[in-house]
Amino acid sequence: MANSRRIVKVSKAARPPVRTRHAIAEWAVTILLLLFCTTTLCEAFVIPTGSMEDTLLIGDHLLVDKLAYAPSDALTKHFLPYDEPKHGDIIVFRYPPDLTQTLVKRLIGMPGDRLKIDHGTVYRNGSRLNEPYVYHKYGYIAALDNFPTVCCLPVKEDLAQKAQREMLARNVVNGEVVVPPHNYFGMGDNRDNSSDSRFWGFVPRENIIGKPVLIYWSYRASTEDLLAATPGAMLDHLVDLGEHFFTRTRWVRTFKLVRGFPDSELPSQPVPVNPGNPNP
Repeated sequence: MANSRRIVKVSKAARPPVRTRHAIAEWAVTILLLLFCTTTLCEAFVIPTGSMEDTLLIGDHLLVDKLAYAPSDALTKHFLPYDEPKHGDIIVFRYPPDLTQTLVKRLIGMPGDRLKIDHGTVYRNGSRLNEPYVYHKYGYIAALDNFPTVCCLPVKEDLAQKAQREMLARNVVNGEVVVPPHNYFGMGDNRDNSSDSRFWGFVPRENIIGKPVLIYWSYRASTEDLLAATPGAMLDHLVDLGEHFFTRTRWVRTFKLVRGFPDSELPSQPVPVNPGNPNP
């Protein structure tokens, strides 16, 4: 997703026409998905929580490209932008402790990467990441934001707690978490309100479903309404839609492309703490 808060300016000479080619490919894939969408090619997904705010909002309805990370062959590699997951991608995956749940996070660590957080700053392989997509919305205190440590965010699933204990016991070397082969480390952009790899471990490669490519509709609703666990809650949500469809639809987000943030576009200097929008 385009980010209006980017700080670094890059000269035209340093920016080859790759972005244009990628943008054309993204739109081409999006149009194909809209025209021929099946459960094999794409999947509709709604954001029910605020862990990716303000990049993705509660109530954003997404199309997820399930072919994005599929293996390519000699023919398809020339016209479909297959790729391996990479730093800065927004990925959709099955939650390792409970495969019935689907999560969305930003890919921060790849196999072999060494990660730590020191006073709120992420370091990868010894280099500081200046992350303009990160938001701190809850009275942020940088001195308390360190990792790897035993975290205090409640994670209710026993398997999640076990995975975190194993990660901290087996994968920490010299104060850094080392991402094991065939696994990835994901974090939410709403960094202080995100249940992510810090708290339940790594994302296996086979759990990754794809990546979101398009917000086809965005509706301001609560997490409870979107999850609608009971028939009564579903009915209440339908009534709410009937009454407030036009006023609570975020029209400015309709048909908005969702893009990752590659390392090449990260600022070279630290960025100020971004509190985001208190009521997006």
